[in-house]
Amino acid sequence: MNASTAADLASGKGHTDENFPVASVLIAPAFRAPIMAFYRFARLADDIADHDTILPEEKLTRLEAMRAGITGESDAEPSAVALRKVMAERGLDPAHPLDLLEAFRRDVTKLRYESWDELMDYCRYSASPVGRFVLDVHGEPRSLWPANDALCSALQIINHLQDCGKDYRAINRTYLPQDALAAAGARIEDLGADRASPALRSVIVVLAGRCQDLLAQSAPFSRAIRDRRLGIEVAVIQRLAVSLTGRLLRRDPLSERVHHGKAEALLLASGAALGRLVAF
Repeated sequence: MNASTAADLASGKGHTDENFPVASVLIAPAFRAPIMAFYRFARLADDIADHDTILPEEKLTRLEAMRAGITGESDAEPSAVALRKVMAERGLDPAHPLDLLEAFRRDVTKLRYESWDELMDYCRYSASPVGRFVLDVHGEPRSLWPANDALCSALQIINHLQDCGKDYRAINRTYLPQDALAAAGARIEDLGADRASPALRSVIVVLAGRCQDLLAQSAPFSRAIRDRRLGIEVAVIQRLAVSLTGRLLRRDPLSERVHHGKAEALLLASGAALGRLVAF
């Protein structure tokens, strides 16, 4: 595998296309470069895992090359080498990108999740390492990890719920717990419809309610962060997540828009940022 073929798998999606802010202007310039190196690494790994034409065996091979780039066993994948250098320069723990790769390996090999606990274990690898890395970049204490993990898990599940129909139709993957679907009398095939069945809709509402519980756990997070600018960004992310969860409780993601428009997101973000500033 060479760098050009790996790059050919990129979706073209960038950090400004994500549902939640990534290294926004709120983050101090000194911290943006390592965060963006982590993002580019994660973005490519995600694109590889979700690619709709290459075989699972090739995906796993490419993800392994990314792992070897982080550990220093190989220089074949530029994004991994760039992140490795940034982490070495700043004394950052490589566990976070390595954990993230475990989630992407699961995306290649695991299309269904049996229970909420199994889904939360996936979020431990797919979501929590992102926030933990950002906290480490800023020198924040690891005592903040539980609040970080609650917020990051909520963000991950919100994304899963928003995209549940698309993920099923495009790559035959669903993160909705199988036991919850069975208990509600919903079928996996319901995700392929233009509108959620009442049973499927009830599952989405239950899972959105669980996101509300996670967001209640992460509510004090932004105020506990020592870096003022990072605290404001986390407050913005928390506010956007609360809003999206409310939409999922009211709207059907198979037939209705759940994502924020740019103007609406900016208004919510401004309010959250102002509230966090006042709290200082």
